[in-house]
Amino acid sequence: MKNISARPLFVFEMANNHTGSVKHGLKIIKEFYEISKNFNFNFGFKLQYRDIDTFIHPEYKKRYDLKYVKRYSETKLTKNEYKILKDEIDMYGFLSVCTPWDEISVDWIEEHGFDFIKIPSCYLTDWPLIERIGQSSKPVIASVAGATLEDIDKVVSFFEHRSRTLHLMHCVGEYPTPDNNLQLNQIDLLKSRYPRHEVGYSTHEKPENIDAIKISIAKGATIFERHVGVETDTIKLNTYSSTPKQIQSWLKAANEVLKMCGHKNSRYRFSDAELQTMRELQKGVFAKEPIAKNSRVKPSEVFYAIPNCDGQIVANDVSKYVEFHALRDIEINQPILSKDVRRIEAREKLLQVVAQVKKLLKESSVVVPSQLEFEVSHHYGLENFEKFGAVLITVVNREYCKKIIVLLPGQIHPEGYHKKKEETFHVLYGEMTLILDGVEKQCRVNDIIVILPGVKHSFLTKTGVVIEEISSSHFQEDSFYTDINIENNKNRKTFITYWFD
Repeated sequence: MKNISARPLFVFEMANNHTGSVKHGLKIIKEFYEISKNFNFNFGFKLQYRDIDTFIHPEYKKRYDLKYVKRYSETKLTKNEYKILKDEIDMYGFLSVCTPWDEISVDWIEEHGFDFIKIPSCYLTDWPLIERIGQSSKPVIASVAGATLEDIDKVVSFFEHRSRTLHLMHCVGEYPTPDNNLQLNQIDLLKSRYPRHEVGYSTHEKPENIDAIKISIAKGATIFERHVGVETDTIKLNTYSSTPKQIQSWLKAANEVLKMCGHKNSRYRFSDAELQTMRELQKGVFAKEPIAKNSRVKPSEVFYAIPNCDGQIVANDVSKYVEFHALRDIEINQPILSKDVRRIEAREKLLQVVAQVKKLLKESSVVVPSQLEFEVSHHYGLENFEKFGAVLITVVNREYCKKIIVLLPGQIHPEGYHKKKEETFHVLYGEMTLILDGVEKQCRVNDIIVILPGVKHSFLTKTGVVIEEISSSHFQEDSFYTDINIENNKNRKTFITYWFD
């Protein structure tokens, strides 16, 4: 069967508009094929099957004063006549859809090989019929006019428990439906309540209405059904069935709005005109003061203003995860050009660090907050993080402080000390070597170590380690390192917020 997920599906509902004439039914199929072939949509044609001999009570078969007895009796087709129409639908490449009005008709649908079974709104909770449809393997399209959410829930649950493909159609059972009662917001409700099922729109508005199809497409409906027929000197259509000319207008409107809506599940391809406009409006980066060759371009040394020039770094290129190093001297007020700086990207590296830390935390089963404030310490540069560094997660920092310290396998935290803070390490996972004022101590899970102010300490791990640090309040200016190169590195920490899932 054809895949309908890539393109919307438009179903032409013949209903009783064949007037009981196979010849006229064939004419309807052919004329709507001529319209449909000009549009790049999926198309289906729908019939309605009834076994009139059992569908109408024996005592009412001649009661033509009853509207539906008269209509269905006068438009009766035999099983073989239905098959002729089904074969014509297949010949023109339509997907075949059929509504059974009784259980015997489901047998015919299976025998004739239809692609879809359609449940009409009036039979949505006809459980004897639903049970028979449930025995079929065919995907189901169900209209929900007049059905409560509780009823729809039951039907959805019925087919989900049988692992059946189910599409739901918003529908209003007024023929024709006045514009002020189309209830198109119900499409949103169905999509929200039943996210695993495609939602469509079965229309009964006046045929000249092309606004409803536009709105329903914009709301995300993907299957559309409309009654169709062909008028002759003796055959006139009802007020909610569309002629080929009206369907052409309907499909043109759908085609136009689909183009307007554009891409749905991915970002669209930006036009050159759009990209040029965005670029022209961005602020360029300029030197606020002279910048020396081979130095890092500091935020305090630049300003942002329009216009920018070709090849210039713009404000959109600047973030805490990007460093620029001057390849030549840059004078005051000069634009900073891409060719005049070396760009170092840190974000990808930081995300790799985050991924490694999250993996180790999950292995350790240590409970952490759902939103993590990662303090990534890269004492000798992010490029050397695998050897020297640590990640600190602050849980609370008041008069008391709790942090989670993570060292990845093979990492070293260089020697440092605090002048004010007293801290206690509790090893939660892994093993490490802790060096206190030059004395090594091997630490394992559940070891507790108190580190007093002024005590120089470093630690390293072969396995990876997770440490709970309990301390008095932590202040950034209270961390000192014995290596002067670390002390002079003012960019040795990067902070990143990340959700732990």
